Amino acid sequence: MADDRPERGTSTSTVLGRRLGGELLRMREARGMRQAHAAEALTASVPKVAKLERGLVPMRDPDIRALCHLYGTDDADTVARLLGLAKLDRERRRAKGWWRHSPNAGALAEYVALEDAASQVRNWQVSLIPGLCQTPEYARALGAGSGAWQQPDEIERTVEIRMRRQKRLTSERPVQVHAVIWEAALRQLVGGPAVMRDQLARLLDLAALPNVTLQISPYAAGAHPCITSPFNIVSFAEPGAVDVVHIDGITSTVWVEHEGDGALYGEFFDRAVELSLTTDDSVTLIDTLRKEL
Repeated sequence: MADDRPERGTSTSTVLGRRLGGELLRMREARGMRQAHAAEALTASVPKVAKLERGLVPMRDPDIRALCHLYGTDDADTVARLLGLAKLDRERRRAKGWWRHSPNAGALAEYVALEDAASQVRNWQVSLIPGLCQTPEYARALGAGSGAWQQPDEIERTVEIRMRRQKRLTSERPVQVHAVIWEAALRQLVGGPAVMRDQLARLLDLAALPNVTLQISPYAAGAHPCITSPFNIVSFAEPGAVDVVHIDGITSTVWVEHEGDGALYGEFFDRAVELSLTTDDSVTLIDTLRKEL
């Protein structure tokens, strides 16, 4: 997976920075302008404009206003949305969160930074218990079974990161979580029966929290748009902030940063919700499987 960390400077882009730069790039191209035109409007160099459009450097509000004016985009709502996106991006770059000092955060560093700032996370999972819901033993068994880490201390650092993420569930500003889990994830004996029994008990505890909605997608639900791939939809409280979709694969991480595509994932998630058991029936199924173990 790419090591895409949300650090300041010109070496790394961020999800929000790439989205902002991409929108400005499309606006420029729609006007048939070159980067040299943008550089002249900003009294900057062409390489700097290239970095801005790739999300490699934070963008100042005066620059956004100047470029919007240059590209003929004077709609107040559009400009305000871009300014809000830039503000959130700058805040994420300045963040001194604990994840930036975790040596094994890897490709998850940027996602964890977004999750830490999120007001809501919607998670669809097909084969695993979501990270925010895992017990230490379950997370440790995943690490040992994946083969990605050869040394026990590497696995332990990964487990520590996952446990620290879970503090948002019961913090003073708890994140709202809606997790929909395919039934197969409940039946996969990760770590063996004892580990899974405790993991299912943990799900029952979390389901009782006021900020957690937990549903199980049963085998009987059949085919639906989400069945092929897990994903997270991260939402923010700031007015105008766009959702970010995170799809984590075996060897790569995909970010869906386009507003229309993000909305489509939201529709897919809603469809999975409709086809899933109610929260009460989900709890009953989890408890039944726990007792069977």
